[in-house]
Amino acid sequence: MDLDKILVNDNFVSSGKSKDIYLIPDGKYKGKYAFVFTDRGTGYIDKDGKPVFDPGYDNVVGEIPGKGAIACKFATYFFRLLARQGIPTHYIDTVADNVMIVEPATPISMSEQGPEFPGSAPLLNLEWTWRNSAMGSFWRRYPFIRPCADLPQVVEAWTKGKIDRLITFGSLTGAGVMTEEEVSHVKDFVRKIALVIYDEFAAHGLHVLDGKIELGRLKDGDGRIVLIDEISPDVLRVCKGYQSGEKGCTRAPECISTRISGEDRKISAKYQLPASELEKIFLK
Repeated sequence: MDLDKILVNDNFVSSGKSKDIYLIPDGKYKGKYAFVFTDRGTGYIDKDGKPVFDPGYDNVVGEIPGKGAIACKFATYFFRLLARQGIPTHYIDTVADNVMIVEPATPISMSEQGPEFPGSAPLLNLEWTWRNSAMGSFWRRYPFIRPCADLPQVVEAWTKGKIDRLITFGSLTGAGVMTEEEVSHVKDFVRKIALVIYDEFAAHGLHVLDGKIELGRLKDGDGRIVLIDEISPDVLRVCKGYQSGEKGCTRAPECISTRISGEDRKISAKYQLPASELEKIFLK
């Protein structure tokens, strides 16, 4: 496969926070998509003006050399693991350090119903999060919960865009984006994926704090909802040394740091693992 002829402007489809997507025009994978995992990283800028990389944030704040290759290898590992567990995905093959071939899929979305009204916009995609511990935006929204408290795989839906916004399941069904049956299926599907991932990390003595995934329907499929996009360090928060207690992790006092400026809350975990550590564990 000649990637130099595929990864050109004429074949460009779209670009996200961490990936660029191209349509393959011919050859063995004609009509499929090439996912290019980039080195772009999300996070926030600290008080000293320095980028702090954290997948729980939406803004791209810089690049991490080699991050794209790590993410691609990591995603390959977990897509193949999930396939062995019978979980349907859009994954086909990995053809370079940072390039994956996938089936084109249609994200769960909805056209705007009032395009004649200024400010109307379509729902382009949804992200689905699961929470094993009260961290990230979950704690920032609900600061009355103890940081890093155990959660029962709480599933949430988010609109995906420049700014991700939480959307209730009632809003999804009420607006006609999904049926109640589809929402129930998706919640169970997300928990099944989350459990496979959690067990894999637990086997290495690690704890998945939370994660996010995308779901869609294959364009050439039968309408089933499948896992799309990626499973990588970009979409997971993982820590070491987790010790379960009555109120959550017993090491929270020494691990968790919180701060507040006005209404802006931030939370971080000392023992959260960077992508490089995950690479050492899973990509030997």
